[in-house]
Amino acid sequence: MAQMGRPRSFDRDHAVEQAMLLFWEHGYEATSLSQLKASMGGISAPSFYAAFGSKEVLFREAVARYLASHGQVTECLWDAELPPRQAIETALRRSARMQCAAGHPKGCMVSLGVMSAPSAEYATVAAPLTASRERTRAGLLQCVERGVASGELREATHAQVLATVFDSFLLGLSTLARDGVTCEQIDAAIGQVMCVWDSASQPPL
Repeated sequence: MAQMGRPRSFDRDHAVEQAMLLFWEHGYEATSLSQLKASMGGISAPSFYAAFGSKEVLFREAVARYLASHGQVTECLWDAELPPRQAIETALRRSARMQCAAGHPKGCMVSLGVMSAPSAEYATVAAPLTASRERTRAGLLQCVERGVASGELREATHAQVLATVFDSFLLGLSTLARDGVTCEQIDAAIGQVMCVWDSASQPPL
C-alpha cells in the first residue's frame, strides 16, 4: 500500500508564509484548519500534521516569521545611536507605514493575532505575541529613560507614564489601519503625539 504523504510540490516555506497571512488577517481562533490546508494547495489533514504537528506549532512558526520581517519596524527603539525621541518617532512612523501597506493584511499581527485569551490554552498560544509587546514596551521605556538621563526630558518626568502614552498609540494603530484610516492621517497624528514628548522637555511654567 502506498504511503500517504505531502505532495512533491509542497513548499514548507511558502506554506508558513501563507499561514502567517491568514493568522494575521483572521487571528488564531478564527483561522480554520480548512483555510490553512487550502492556502497550502489543498493538502490533506495527515499531510498538514506531518508537516507541522499542530495548528499551534504552525502559529508559532508564523509569528516567528512575522517578527523576523514585518515586526522589525520597532527594533529602532533599541538603537542606542539614535536620539531617544527620534527612535520613538521612527518606530511609530515605520509601524504606521507597514500596517497600512498593500500586499498583506492591515494592522499588526502582534496586536491582532490573538484578540482574547479565554483559557490557559489560548494564553499559551498568545505567549510569543505577549512577549513581543512586552519587548516593545520595554524599548519605549528605555528610550524615555535615556531622554531623562541625558537631560532631554525633565528630571521629574514619569518615564513609565510617558512610555505608556506612546505604547497606547502604537497598539491603537492596528485598529486605525483595519478601519481604513489613511497612512497620511496617521502620520499627521504621530506628529501630534510627539508633542507629548516635547511638552515634557520644556521647563515647567
